[in-house]
Amino acid sequence: MKGRTVLEVGADGVAIITITNPPLNLLSVDVMLSLKESIEEALPRENVKAIVVTGSGGKFSGGFDVSVFGGSDGRKENQKVGFMSIEFLTDVLEAASKPIVAAIGGPALGGGFEVALACHARISTSTAQLGLPELQFGLIPGLGGTQRLPRLVGLTKALEMMLMSTPVTGQDAHILGLVDSVAPTDELVNTARSWALQILARRRPWVTSLHRTDKLESLAEARAILKVTRCQAQEQAPNLRHQLICINVIEEGIISGPRIGLLKEAEALEDLRQSEITRSLVHIFFARRGTSKIAGITDLGLTPRKVNRIAVVGGGLMGSGIATALIVSDYHVVLKEVNESSLLDGIGRVKVNLESQVKRGKMTQEKIERTLSRLNGVLSYDSFKDVDLVIEAVAENLCLKQQILFDIEKYCPQHSIFACNTSAFDLNAIGERTKSQNRIIGAHFFCPAYVTPLLEIVRTERTSPQVIVDLLDVGKRIKKTPVVVGNCTGFAIGRMFFPYSQSAMLLVERGADVYRVDHAITKFGMPLGPFRVVDRVGFEVAIATSNHYVKAYPERAFKPMLISVLQEENRAGESTRKGFYLYDDNGKASPDPDIQKYVERAQSTSDVTLMKLSDGDIVEMIFFPIVNEACRILAEGVAVKASDLDIASVLGMEFPAYRGGIIFWANSIGSTYICSKLKDWSMTHGDFFKPCAYLVERAAKGASLGASVEQANSRL
Repeated sequence: MKGRTVLEVGADGVAIITITNPPLNLLSVDVMLSLKESIEEALPRENVKAIVVTGSGGKFSGGFDVSVFGGSDGRKENQKVGFMSIEFLTDVLEAASKPIVAAIGGPALGGGFEVALACHARISTSTAQLGLPELQFGLIPGLGGTQRLPRLVGLTKALEMMLMSTPVTGQDAHILGLVDSVAPTDELVNTARSWALQILARRRPWVTSLHRTDKLESLAEARAILKVTRCQAQEQAPNLRHQLICINVIEEGIISGPRIGLLKEAEALEDLRQSEITRSLVHIFFARRGTSKIAGITDLGLTPRKVNRIAVVGGGLMGSGIATALIVSDYHVVLKEVNESSLLDGIGRVKVNLESQVKRGKMTQEKIERTLSRLNGVLSYDSFKDVDLVIEAVAENLCLKQQILFDIEKYCPQHSIFACNTSAFDLNAIGERTKSQNRIIGAHFFCPAYVTPLLEIVRTERTSPQVIVDLLDVGKRIKKTPVVVGNCTGFAIGRMFFPYSQSAMLLVERGADVYRVDHAITKFGMPLGPFRVVDRVGFEVAIATSNHYVKAYPERAFKPMLISVLQEENRAGESTRKGFYLYDDNGKASPDPDIQKYVERAQSTSDVTLMKLSDGDIVEMIFFPIVNEACRILAEGVAVKASDLDIASVLGMEFPAYRGGIIFWANSIGSTYICSKLKDWSMTHGDFFKPCAYLVERAAKGASLGASVEQANSRL
């Protein structure tokens, strides 16, 4: 049975209360109410001397069931009643007249960890994960975590664990004093039983963590730490308030006492759980989990085939990054290049990638050699006779890609998968010379491939479902979030965001300031404005990409003059230290006072009246065309779930997660408003802004942009 706790009393007088809500024993409202009832039932019983709280299946609790925060399952009234009933659950634990010990195996996160914090002692396995990740969802700990954790580990460590959602292992928690003892999994509960009886007999300390002060810094030190942390939070995430609220709640408890802190925590949680940011982050959490569920594919009962050996063709920036991601995840990789020099360069890039992981603390120097032993560089296709998957990662040249697929088909076994790492080319065009159309699939990685968490998997109408399942499994093993889309120019992610820079060019050629545009977009939450992005990718790549989309979608593409004007002045972007910005030796960008004269030259080619725009106007005119293109992608069935586009925008284009992704954000504004604005702009500035039929239809009905599209001729 799910969603309950089980109470059993042993012959030694220790009551074992087991949280049972597989697979992670999440704390739903029902589970928390049941836990509270079990505690209240055990305490007055004469045959109960002490209590141990644990979780079934070797897992303590993965935390709150976050669907109750910003969820849309129609249970809000039940949630409200439930939260009122369990608001002081941890008080019941801490104030109990009999000792209560937490036996922590597996994860103890969020609310589950807070339950453990309120117990009089904690015993864990060495590998258990303990932490408070609530801020990832726009929330703060709500069962006393903001008050108890600083009193157990000190303010600095507590702030790190909460604000950065950083968990600790049971072993590290023991060193910190967060858990009292570490025990093997098979002895965990018995150790906790013994510990509880020893507390009862006064052979172990009976500790109420809420009232400890020995780990807290002095008031002056605490205020100094909180001041610095508050400034860092405001600088790093100016659009978010839940981090500042968490800091304020912690500070209130230190200054006014933990009871006042608990009341402040409860008030803040109630406010935050109804906020748009929380709804957005919870939506992203579930959308990310849902990307690997594809109707008609993952529900067929297919089992992923074993992929042992993978070949990567091309050792450039992307190919070496893909090879790095694979060998780090224990795959054996054959890296193919055309000559010795290029091969050595490719292997060198892999080594540099691994060294960067050492610097980031994600890999030890000793592990590098073991990892590199799984990489074999070759100059011919002879080693492809036993590979299970080939990933083509050469430059974006259609003829070259066609030749590679034609060649490898002669050498690879019949079961091999042919994956193309292309950001734009139609897969049918790439594979038109091959006979194995059913095993061709797109594997679009994002740079740097060994870091960026997104993998866009592109299938054609002939791609085998088994091949898709196999690549999904590879993506999972290399810790990528997959988004499966249909085949077209630009696929989903590149196509959806091609208006990003085009809109910016249009605005500037119509009178907007380059740096004002970038400032408005970064203020909105993007890490880089569109002109910084163009500088980073380089003008040559930007023009080639733009031409590609102009050719594919001529009726709605904007052809800017500005980049061509800058190229005439020998500007090519960040690589040449001058583009829209000037760059110093460290790559730091600064505005160029001369840029305006180039803008005026580009503006002189147009007779359109120059515009005066606010920051809000700029944000809308940059992102509404992206929403419009996303609607076309849904209407054509290139993507079948709006939530997939949300994840793609967040992980692939760094659209702010706290806005819920591009479609979620658009729905918060409303299809009617977006459509009306696009119509107005199209009257003045042309078909670039013309709303598509899907958007017009949704706007007329006031409907969500993410609902299913019956008329779509799905490419999937």
